[in-house]
Amino acid sequence: MSGVRSFVARRLLLGAAQTVAVVLLVFALTEALPGDAAVALAGDQPDPARVAAIREAMDLDQPAWQRLADWAAGLPHGDLGTSLVSGRPVSHYIADGFAPTLLLAALTVALLVPVGFGLGVLAARHEGRLADRLISSVTLAVYAVPEFALGVLLVAVLAIQLRWLPPTAVGYGTDLLGHPAALVLPVLVLLARPVCSLVRLVRAGMIDALASPYVAQARRYGVPRARLRYAHALPNALAPAAQQLARTVDWLLSGVIVVEALFVIPGLGTVLLNAIAERDIPVVQGLAVVFGVLTVVLNLGADLVALRLAPRTGVAA
Repeated sequence: MSGVRSFVARRLLLGAAQTVAVVLLVFALTEALPGDAAVALAGDQPDPARVAAIREAMDLDQPAWQRLADWAAGLPHGDLGTSLVSGRPVSHYIADGFAPTLLLAALTVALLVPVGFGLGVLAARHEGRLADRLISSVTLAVYAVPEFALGVLLVAVLAIQLRWLPPTAVGYGTDLLGHPAALVLPVLVLLARPVCSLVRLVRAGMIDALASPYVAQARRYGVPRARLRYAHALPNALAPAAQQLARTVDWLLSGVIVVEALFVIPGLGTVLLNAIAERDIPVVQGLAVVFGVLTVVLNLGADLVALRLAPRTGVAA
């Protein structure tokens, strides 16, 4: 238990340092962008005097370190800042965009786990045979297709040519659950590459575990094949798969910008794109903090699950 506590403490400290580094990097990059929120609000042909007045009203005339310090002082109290463009709290933007992104992530993971693990186990059971070759070939081919290209292809075939599904979520707002047809294409695009990675990871893990000396010894003692496969080999395959699954969930919750932009879904990715276009630095920073914390928590949880499933990996992993 002391080893696990030490492992958790180290990962939490590392995660906190990574979150601070992400925030500082995002702030530096947004400062380096040409223009700012005052220029964006002033229009296409901004008057210098009007830009200066807007900048002063927004406190953008203060030094960058002062604005960063003022914003960071509110973080311990849960204050992510206020939008420079609308004056709304950043937390409201995140709350508005979190529901659609969470819905897409939940549906994708709900399909990813049974499909990924099921196909991976099936391929490992039939290693070298037709089922294994077919699953490996299809997953490799699908993984090679970028999300944007796959999304455009699915829209062109299933939405425009066959008219089976709506091409985008325009007109549905954030009530996507009430219009399930609008979710089919985005979920398919989100599911494609992660399921291929998970299938190949589970397959490789099970094959390696089944070829290990302790499994060979258990087989000589007459342990049934099903027990060897599911009680011994599968947990060893689940450990790296759990970490891959955590990275996938992190990727989904952090806002899949390409998919949300392609299907016009008002999630966190869309919020981030709009904030960057408007040079709304507090919104970008608030999203960076949320994404950083999600990454730390999900990866810590995945490491603990992997440690529980395969203790031989050790807490120092």
